[in-house]
This record gives sequence, structure tokens and C-alpha cells, in this order.
Amino acid sequence: MDILEKCYRYSDVKDAKEAGIYPYFIPLDENEGTEVTYQGQRVIMCGSNNYLGLTTHPKVKQAAIDAINRYGTSCTGSRFLNGNMSLHERLEAELAEWVGKENALVFSTGMQVNLGTISALVGRGEIVILDKENHASIVDGAFLSGGKIERYRHNDMEHLKRVLESLPTEQGKLLVVDGLFSMEGDIAPLPEIVPLCQAYGVRLMVDDAHATGVLGGGRGTAAHFGMTDKVDLIMSTFSKSFASLGGFIAGDADVVDFIKHKARSLIFSASIPPSNAAAALAALEVMRDEPERVERVNQIADKMRREYQRLGFDTGDSVTPVIPILIGDDELTFVAWRLLFENGVFVNPVISPAVSPGRQLLRTSYMATHTDEQLERVVQIFARVGKELGLI
Repeated sequence: MDILEKCYRYSDVKDAKEAGIYPYFIPLDENEGTEVTYQGQRVIMCGSNNYLGLTTHPKVKQAAIDAINRYGTSCTGSRFLNGNMSLHERLEAELAEWVGKENALVFSTGMQVNLGTISALVGRGEIVILDKENHASIVDGAFLSGGKIERYRHNDMEHLKRVLESLPTEQGKLLVVDGLFSMEGDIAPLPEIVPLCQAYGVRLMVDDAHATGVLGGGRGTAAHFGMTDKVDLIMSTFSKSFASLGGFIAGDADVVDFIKHKARSLIFSASIPPSNAAAALAALEVMRDEPERVERVNQIADKMRREYQRLGFDTGDSVTPVIPILIGDDELTFVAWRLLFENGVFVNPVISPAVSPGRQLLRTSYMATHTDEQLERVVQIFARVGKELGLI
């Protein structure tokens, strides 16, 4: 059989496009942070991960421009060979200090952090334990590792305990969990996870891609719970609060050095461009200098969650600036997305496998730079669309 035949038969996208409800790969013409432009129409952005609004911060933009002027546009090689720069190592030192670990290692994307770290640490005959709602990059890293994968129900500590009890004591074990779950906005219960890991000899890695800049004064989930010293590895990305592209893993110096020499996604990828490294550094400086941004984005989240609940929407277990509007049906999710978009609000429609079946939702997320007027407008539009579709 022709291996490409399945491509020609693939009808899901074609059907959605013909129905006018295809919601992905929207080509935006301009991006000004809290508002974007699509075919001349200005839309309030409530679907990005720009939590602190730093993509348009003058200091961050200027840092990227200055780096291009000084270093050029690319390192044109992997860090392992010719692509390592003092700028990368300065960024690593400051990131490690920020999250409270000995050392950090910068990768070219957040996806590569998880692929490289998990597959470097977990080998055949060892075990990686995952929450069932973990990000795809964690799952893919686990598959790449060649280790045995065990999964527990989302944030279900009784189930996790049973899983851990069933595992042989002599095998090495790593538990990897999202700190802030990116689709539904809830948080991993580290105060319950940590004691279980300690009791059963399991090392713990927390993915703080969405928690950095949001929880723990911006330092992430472990800091939020006051448990930084109890978490072995902290991972995060630059494509969210850091307003750039890339990612890092932080932990004990010996562990980070091992990953540096074993992670294939680091060794065989070109290093992060100087402009991205400089932008991430500048964003980190802003986080330090302007802590009110972290406070503001969480205040906005509390306000919007109350407003949606007042209207009658189901916001699940969210306690962060990621607020889902649970709908539970693919087509209705796409229709709601389209009506919101046409009325001037950009959100993300999310269906399986990104969420569990029956948990289809509109993912909304907020920035510290959203104005009160913009937020009131968003609430009004949601109220109108919700009534029109019978969601409230």
C-alpha cells in the first residue's frame, strides 16, 4: 500500500474547513501582545502563553536587537561543538539562581528539554512515572527513553500511591509531572507527591513551562509550595513568560552535567540564537525588577474565573491564569471558538487527545498587560456567545 494514501484520505481537516470552523494555523498579521490583527480585524488575545506580557516590553525587544547587532542571527552549530557562547552560560547561571538550583542547561526549545532530559536519565530496565494529563513532550521523552512507562490518574494521589507500591524497589524511577497543567489550569499537588516519591525512592522532575512567571513569585511550582529543595529537577521554557524561544533544565550540578553529555536533542541541535538568549535574560531581569506583573496576572485570573462562573460557565479546577471553559463536544467547541473569534476574542479550542474525551474545552489565558476595559469586553462577548449556543 502507498504510504501516502492515508494522507489523501484524511478528511477531518477538510470537513472542518468546509464547515467554516477550522480553528488552527490562523495567520495573524500583527501581534501587539493583548491584541492581534487578522485580515484587518483587531482581536483581543486570550489564547497565548505570554503571561507577563513581555513580548512587547521595550527592554526585552531591545535586548534581542542588540544581540543580533553584536553576534549575528545564529550560532550555526550545536553547543556541543561550535555553538556554545558565554551568553548561554550566563543565562544558565541566572536561571539556576532564579529557580534555586545549582546549575541549569539551556536547550533550543522546551520540547527538546523534555525529550533530551527524560531519555538521558531513564534507560532500559528503569521506570518513568507520568500523570495522565502530562504534556505531550513529557510523554514523548518517556517513549524515547526505552524505559517502562507507568501512568496514574490525573492528580489522583491514591492511585499514584498504588502505582508506586507495585513497582520493584531495585529499579531506578523518575516521576515527571507538569507543575501547572497547560490545558485546564490546575496545579500538581507537590505537598502530596513529594512524600510519596521520598517513601518509594523516586526522583522528581517538575515541568514548569506554564508555572514560571506565574507561581511562586514567578519562580514556579516548587517555590509556590516552598518545596524547591525537595524537587530534583525543574524544567521550563522560554516561549511563555520569558517571551522568547528555548528552554532549560535545572538541578544538581552533577545531574545537569550528565544530561549535557547524554541528551541527544541538545547534542544534535543547533544552539539557541543569541537574540533568543538575550531576550530570555532581559525577561528574567524584568521578572526580578517588576514583581507586580506576577501579582497582576494572578489578580486578573481570579477576576475572570469569578466572571465566567457567575455567567454559568464551567471552569473546572483552574486556579491559575489558564482558565478552561468546559464544553464537552468537538463540533460545539469549534462553533463557539468561531463565534468568539468573529466577535473579537481569540481563544484556543482544545479537543482529544490534548484533553481527555468528554473534556473538550475553550482554553483561555491571560496576560499581566490586559486592561480592565479589554477584560470587560471579553466577558460581554462570552456572555453573548454562551447564551446564543445554550452554554449558559
